[in-house]
Amino acid sequence: MARRRWLLHAFSTRAGGISRVASGSASALNLGFIETDKRTNVEKNRGRFFRALGAEDWPLAGLRQIHSSNIFLVVKSSQGGLEYRPSGYYPPRAPDHTPPQGDALLTHEPGVLLSVRSADCLPVLLADVRRRAVAAVHAGWRGALAGIIEKAVGEMVRIFGSSPSDLVAAIGPSIRACCYEVGDEVVSAFCGRYPNGEEFFRSAPQDKAETEIARRHPLLFLSKQPPGHGPDSTGKKHLDLVAVARYQLRRAGLSPTHIAVADYCTACRTDLFFSHRREGSGTGRTMAVIGIEPLDN
Repeated sequence: MARRRWLLHAFSTRAGGISRVASGSASALNLGFIETDKRTNVEKNRGRFFRALGAEDWPLAGLRQIHSSNIFLVVKSSQGGLEYRPSGYYPPRAPDHTPPQGDALLTHEPGVLLSVRSADCLPVLLADVRRRAVAAVHAGWRGALAGIIEKAVGEMVRIFGSSPSDLVAAIGPSIRACCYEVGDEVVSAFCGRYPNGEEFFRSAPQDKAETEIARRHPLLFLSKQPPGHGPDSTGKKHLDLVAVARYQLRRAGLSPTHIAVADYCTACRTDLFFSHRREGSGTGRTMAVIGIEPLDN
């Protein structure tokens, strides 16, 4: 996503914090309130992160993420807080100091920081460069299956009058196809929902030792694979969340040249990011944030 004077956005890493999570790893910048970390640690970590962005005084909008396609518009209330309006412009929720359940946020209010947290799931940030509106999306496989990324674009069109040609997207670090093995039920769900669902999956990487044996002794295996590809695969499939995101963004009308991807796999790079798949449920959370600078022009 190109740098623009009015736009603030960032993807955090695990470096630079005071938390100790993920099986006793070194100090980390955990930004999620989790059972394995003290709330005071998370608050201090968030303070460091927001100060680095110059947004320490901005109200933070967040959600209780549930792997859904629930989307909320965020506006400033007359009392100075934030209101979360469910997709469809239903009346605002009564303030109870508890974030609503959902996985995407939209706003055109300057000085509000939208956020989603992740530890393998896909964060996607959207900005309308003409109308100055933004969105933050959290997409696990369930949300991606439900089309949350495409729906977020649709809500920007409906609420803000955005043109998809004016939208830019940044796809953040997440678990990638190299490490994201899924079951047959996930493959069936995507193939049943999307005509090109098979394109979102990759065959499981071959075991290196087994492939070498097949190369040296090819008659030991009755392989249908082309020469040099080793024995038949185990049938296991790996989901490519980035491919799903690209598909939904393009189908929603975004130009491929307006889609940027941070090329990091969270499961491969646990030195930089948290990974639920690699490190377990006790690992920390990174944060993707986006907001509109309160400028005069």
